[in-house]
Amino acid sequence: MSSLSKGRTPRRSYTSAEKEEFFRALASAGTVARAAAGLGLKPSACYRWLREAGISVGRVDNLNARRPRATPEVKEEFFKALKRTGSTTLAAAELGLSRGTCYRWTQKAGLARKRADSPGREDFGKLRDAGMTRREAAKQLGISRCAAQEWDNGVRRTRNGRIYRDGRQIDYTNGVMTLTTAEATADSAALPPLAALEKPLDARFLTLHDRERIADLRNTGAPVREIARELGRPASTISRELARNGVNDGKYYAYAAQRAATARRPRPKDSKLVTHHRLRKYVKRKLLRRWSPEQISNKLTRKFPNDPEMRVSPETIYQALYFQARGGLKREVQAALRTGRTRRKAHKDPQQRQPRFADPMVMISERPPEIEDRAVPGHWEGDLITGASNQSAIATLVERTTRYVMLVHLPGDHTAETVRDGLIATMKSLPEHLRGSLTWDQGAEMAGHKSFTIATDMQVYFCDPGSPWQRGSNENTNGLLRQYFEKGTDLSIYGPEDLEHVAQELNSRPRKTLDWETPAERLRDLLMTT
Repeated sequence: MSSLSKGRTPRRSYTSAEKEEFFRALASAGTVARAAAGLGLKPSACYRWLREAGISVGRVDNLNARRPRATPEVKEEFFKALKRTGSTTLAAAELGLSRGTCYRWTQKAGLARKRADSPGREDFGKLRDAGMTRREAAKQLGISRCAAQEWDNGVRRTRNGRIYRDGRQIDYTNGVMTLTTAEATADSAALPPLAALEKPLDARFLTLHDRERIADLRNTGAPVREIARELGRPASTISRELARNGVNDGKYYAYAAQRAATARRPRPKDSKLVTHHRLRKYVKRKLLRRWSPEQISNKLTRKFPNDPEMRVSPETIYQALYFQARGGLKREVQAALRTGRTRRKAHKDPQQRQPRFADPMVMISERPPEIEDRAVPGHWEGDLITGASNQSAIATLVERTTRYVMLVHLPGDHTAETVRDGLIATMKSLPEHLRGSLTWDQGAEMAGHKSFTIATDMQVYFCDPGSPWQRGSNENTNGLLRQYFEKGTDLSIYGPEDLEHVAQELNSRPRKTLDWETPAERLRDLLMTT
């Protein structure tokens, strides 16, 4: 036996009795698949027996599936079903009739629905504008959810394909995709940016929704004046829109028309420095003398008060320098600008800048009044003082009411994780009523402020950038600490005991703001009263 035949499964041989049993079962089952499955036979063997017997497989499969004859009684039953269901397709399926035959009956009876009578995109759009969901609108109009989704997405069905809102037209019959564009003018071929397409315009201009209604009404065969009445517009506006933004084959596509109108809207024109040679010569001469655009603009107003052609704004001069295609000044003139830049420096909107931390900050402006006026104890200010080369640090904490000082030992580094863990350990050593809030600057060491708040139940408030006076008590304490830890000192040489000793000395100093009492005395009185 060859190696190829070793892996094959041997063909099962059937007996004559099994073959006769199959033909008897086929008469009752109606299909080869059912008869074979009922007897546990292979369908391929059953089909081979049929071919050997000269029996057509198609005739066997449809033997018990013949449609009823189109008698007058069947025809009458169909029209009753049509009246009940309202759909030719549903009525035909209910009675097992050919849909083509049923459509011929409805056409001869004058009951065939025209396209204009079907629930249209315009009605669907009105329901969606009224706040109805896509599913509710589709159910009310009796359309499929697939069609509703396509209408929402601006897809339009044709006889053999679909037209998409970006201008793609797909012909499924020929397998061809084309890009439909409005070709009324040469400049309509340019694709305008999305921001320009979505920019809200004055009410006198046609919107995309207006153009969709025009396209829908146009497809139903409505004349220009009827479309104008529906939109509340002059007939001349509709006529001009169809003429200017329609395509060459006489059809009108809303999205292609919207793109053409948007691309035509800017009406670009040459810069004044291109068309007025005398003005350009004067500006160029002053730039070579290193005058600024603002100086040139104001000098022109004084020197030529009665000559409107000798007027130019500083921005126009800058635009001419930065964008040569819109200007008229040679690139060498850019050397006259003090910055020497060939393009304008971008400035970010403060509202669009990247947030400082991943977790949102609560700013000091949102701090409650009782914290601001120091009336309630338990609210702290914090900061870091760093040592030589910013390698080591000490975290300083000052209670706003008593000015009590606590120091956090950070000998190795002052990363966000290290600072967070040190602050959590220090704050948890205090009674709960003294853990109110913490005010800090926007230093990177407080990137873990959210996890600190979760661990201690203390809200962190952040100062505005470059505003150290918003933590006045803490800044004053940092100055006092420099009496013990001079700038440039390696702070890692000091241990927790050293920091505790310095904190005790500061807390035992009398303060003028405390009526010459010490922070330690104020904190002691506070603990005794509570």
